[in-house]
Order: sequence, then structure tokens, then C-alpha cells
Amino acid sequence: MVNTAQSIIELENDNLVQTYKRPPFVLTHGDGVTLYDESGKAYTDWVAGIAVNALGYNDAGLQAAIQKASIGLIHTSNLYYTAPQAELAAALVEKSFADRVFFSNSGTEANEGAIKFARKVAYDSGAPDKTQIVAFSHAFHGRTMGSLAMTPKDKYQVPFRPLMSDVVIAEYNDIASADAAITERTCAVFIEPVQGEGGIHPATDEFLQFLRGKCDAVGALLVFDEVQCGMGRTGTLWSNEPSGVNPDIMTLAKPLAGGMPIGAILTTEKVAAHIQPGDHGTTFGGGPFITGVAKYVLDRVSEPAFLAHVRETGEYLQERLSEINSPLVVEVRGRGLMVGMELNVDVGPVIEAGYQHGLLMVNAGPNVIRFVPPLTIGKPEVDELVEKLTIILAGMGEKP
Repeated sequence: MVNTAQSIIELENDNLVQTYKRPPFVLTHGDGVTLYDESGKAYTDWVAGIAVNALGYNDAGLQAAIQKASIGLIHTSNLYYTAPQAELAAALVEKSFADRVFFSNSGTEANEGAIKFARKVAYDSGAPDKTQIVAFSHAFHGRTMGSLAMTPKDKYQVPFRPLMSDVVIAEYNDIASADAAITERTCAVFIEPVQGEGGIHPATDEFLQFLRGKCDAVGALLVFDEVQCGMGRTGTLWSNEPSGVNPDIMTLAKPLAGGMPIGAILTTEKVAAHIQPGDHGTTFGGGPFITGVAKYVLDRVSEPAFLAHVRETGEYLQERLSEINSPLVVEVRGRGLMVGMELNVDVGPVIEAGYQHGLLMVNAGPNVIRFVPPLTIGKPEVDELVEKLTIILAGMGEKP
């Protein structure tokens, strides 16, 4: 069988559940921040596997870490001790607020585990009716039944209801709304310090500080979902750092293993003390292969010079995008290399036009282009992006 692009597309269409709409080309390999399709066409990558491929493609250090990890154990289950899991957990504890770590396989799994942790803490504390979860408008916490209940978008929720009960949605960055929603029945408040799928909205420092105080007042856990905005994406290792606010639980995933599936729940000792053998588990989470690779990625991303590069390039990206003179542009916002450009039109045609210009882009809602490239991207790629986007938007503006 000749694997032409068309034959591969037909094979996919005939055999995979159709939950994704894909452009009509087949990616084959990458180098640095560039991906290539079957015809050899190059695309500068502003998606990074949806904020996953922090080190880009064909990275020599990551390849060496993968090769080294593959020589050892691939999987043992969590019935046994392995060094890579323990070493990654220790590194995460050292570099964060946390005292302990639980490993899973994805961001939505991490958030599901965090829900369980919060309810177990309330149950153990003699408050079995303290089950309410507070989340926020435009949030995205995942697509499984608990995390989906905290993702208030009808498109995602309606066909799958009833979802997990006892979830209250407050307005993001609205202190009065959060104050009313968080009560003595609240066991946890979930928030993305910088929202991703919801349109690239950073929480204000004042809002996060209020949530910390209100959670302490009612005995609720504060949970930071940093699945997309953590691990250096916003220019600090953790996106909550500028606020000075630490959570009780933080969930991680996307970039932690540089492109391979892993999730993590970071927690304080006070929370972890309530989680006993049998309360939670995972077959694949924390396997020695994946944690060995993730340790390399964590060490690399947490280097001060690496984070400084993210901040500098991210500031440059926002500056250059803001220079685009188009009536379609409403706002440019974000932090680090997590930037959104809001338009007053549907961004779908802009993203499609980007393919013709050798750009891979992704949306964050119907009106926002989300830029979450490999963290190794540089200013020359930013200049190329702005030049091509200017042409694309000018063409859009000329249409009747």
C-alpha cells in the first residue's frame, strides 16, 4: 500500500471515531519549531501539540533522554518502587509549593483526582455534605464527567448530562461573584490562573489573592489547574507565581513529558494525609519510562535562562501582534508564550488561510487565535508570523 496523503486521510476517515476536524495534509516530521507534511511543505508551529511540545521537534537533549529511559523499565505498575518516579516527584516538590505528588496520564485525569482529593478531605474532616465545587466562566478542565461538569460550555456538556452534581459556576475575575458562590458547603475552588481554551484570560493577582483568603475562611481547598499554563508556559515555572498565591492542589500535564502523556497532582502534606491506599490509583500513571523523560524536561524548562527566553520572546510576540493594523483585531492579551489575539470575526478562516502561508495556528473559542508555540521559538519566527498574519487579515478585510 502506498501511503499517499489521500490514502492516509481516507484510512483515518474509515477507521477512527470522527471527533476531530483536521486540515487536508499529513504531518510527517519536524525540526526545531517547524513541522513538515508529506509533500515537504514547511509550517512554523504556533500550536505545539496544544501547548505540549515545549522543546519543539528533533531536540537532541530530549531524544537522548528518551533513549536513555527506553533502555530501562517501560512499565511496572504502581505495585513497585522505581527510581524515575521518585526522582521526578522529588524534583516537582523541590521546585513548587507542594509536599507530595500523584501521577496520572493526562490533565483531565489529574483534575478528576483533585476532585476526589478535595471531597475526601471534607469527608474525613467530619463534613460529608461539604461537596460543592466552584469553578468559573469560560473554564476548561477536561472532558471526563467530573472535569466536564466544571467546564461550562453547552457544546461540551449538553449531550452528556447529567454530569457530576454540586458544581457552581462563578464569573472569572469577579470578586463579588466568587464571594457569593463560595460557601461553607464548598470543598474546593478550581481555577486556571491563565485560562487557555476559554480565550487566554489571565486572572488578576487580586482575584487569586481573594480566592486564597475566602477558601481559608470557609475551609475549602484552592486548586490551580495549570495543565496548559504551567511548566514555563507563561514565563515563570508556575503561572501563579506573580500573584504570590499558593494553592492546596495544583494539576499539571501537557508539557511535562515533552510530548508524551503524563499528568500530575501536586499537593500539600495537609491534603495528602487524607489520601490512603485504595482511595485513588492508576495503572499507567508514573511509569518509569515517562517519568524519566519528564525529569529531563522539568530540569530544562526550569532553568532561569530558559524562562527568561520565554518572557522575552512572549513580550516581543505581544508587542508585534499589537502592531498589526487591522480593523478585525480587538485585543492582544496573555502572558509569556501563551497569547491570544481576539478578532471581531470567526477565526476559523484565518487559521485555514494560515496553512497556505506555512503557519499552524489554533483557536481558543470562536473569536480568539491562540499562540502556544514551542517554548524554544524565537524572534525571527515572531516576525515571520506577524508578516504573514498581516497579509491574511488584510485579505479578510477586503471580503464583502
